[in-house]
This record gives sequence, structure tokens and C-alpha cells, in this order.
Amino acid sequence: MKKISFTLAAAGMFVMGTTTASAAMLQEEAEASKGFTQVLKEQFIQGGPAFMGIVLLCLILGLAVAIERIIYLNLATTNSTKLKQQVEDALASGGVEAAKEVCRNTKGPVASIYYQGLDRADEGLESAEKAVVSYGGVQMGQLEKNVSWLSLFIAIAPMLGFMGTVIGMIAAFQKIAAVGNLSASLIAGDIQVALLTTVFGLITAIILQIFYNYIIAKIDSIVNDMEDSSIALIDMLAAHKK
Repeated sequence: MKKISFTLAAAGMFVMGTTTASAAMLQEEAEASKGFTQVLKEQFIQGGPAFMGIVLLCLILGLAVAIERIIYLNLATTNSTKLKQQVEDALASGGVEAAKEVCRNTKGPVASIYYQGLDRADEGLESAEKAVVSYGGVQMGQLEKNVSWLSLFIAIAPMLGFMGTVIGMIAAFQKIAAVGNLSASLIAGDIQVALLTTVFGLITAIILQIFYNYIIAKIDSIVNDMEDSSIALIDMLAAHKK
């Protein structure tokens, strides 16, 4: 009888151990199967709404500015070589008015600069050159519009994260001072929140920095096109007046 009871107890312990191990394995598999988005969402919630919400707002506004600038710059990009050839052919065949018509039908800052130069062509090369330079500055301002806001969000996001970290550490030390002893479980939550705000602030800054660098490179490319096209236009006008 004792032997049977011992056997039953051992079997029960084995079943319970197997069940516990299976439950642990299932929990690990469930955690491993979580997607990156789900993990990010959980970490964001744990970070607290105060600073995490502001960092998220910086990310949203920064992305809105970046997307608007990218669309604008892509629309402002033109084939300057093709436009130059069309304007040159129009000048040779129909004069200044024909060249201006080509510029009216072409979008982008390069075409606008061409039009301003051609519009002052009757007043002499010096007036045309001044018009090109002046309007080039206006177009450059349009290209760089709102980019300063993007750089501001890049600077603010990690600073907000660091501020959340400092506030979280202060709260942790206040708990230590109130209780009188150092307990990891007591301050772990505050430290986790503090570190999460820094992480999300840095992630926001990195994402926006990538867009910022792309936008600056795109602006530089368009500005170089504008400068080269301005020189080419003055040369064309000089040759046309001969």
C-alpha cells in the first residue's frame, strides 16, 4: 500500500513538473512571438505618458515637416540640362518671348530663375544677372522653409528624454531616502521609466536626423543646379545679343 502511494505521489510530482515546465515554455514562446511593434508599444506605455507623449509629438511633427519638404523638393527637381537646351533652342528660333513661354510651362526654381532673367533681358545683361541672383535667393529661402523646425525637433527629443531620466532618478533616490535602505525592487520601476524616456528620445532624434540629412543633400543639389543654370542663362543671353 505504501509502495502504491509512493508511486502515485511520484507520478503526481512528475506531472506537475511537466505542466510547470510546459507553461514556462509556452510563456517564453508567447514573449518571443511578440512583434517589434507590440514590444515597442508596451515599452512606450511603461515609460509614462508625461515625457513619452511629448517625445512622440516631436516625432509626429518632425515627420510631418520632413515628408512635406521631401514632396516639395521632389516636385522642385527638374532636368536642368533639358531645360537649358529648350531655352537655347527657343532663343534661337523665336527670341526671348519664346524662351519665356518655355519657362512658363516648366515647374521648378530653375525655370523660375530663367524666366526672371529673360524678363529683364531687354534692360541689359547686368539687369538680367541681378534679377537672377535676387530671385535665386528667394527660391533658396523657399527650399529651406521649415527645415529649421526639423532641426529643432532633433535637438529637443533627446533633451526631453534626458530630462525624463533625471526626474526618474530623482524619484528613485527620494524613495531610497524615505525608506532608508537600498532595495533594487524599490527603485527598479523608476529607473526603468527613466531609461525608457532616454531611449525613445534618442530613437526619435535618429529617425529625424536621417530625414534631415536627406533633405539638406537634396537642397544642396537643387541649389547647385540653380547656380549652374544661372551662369548658363547669362552666357546664352550674351550670345543671343551678339
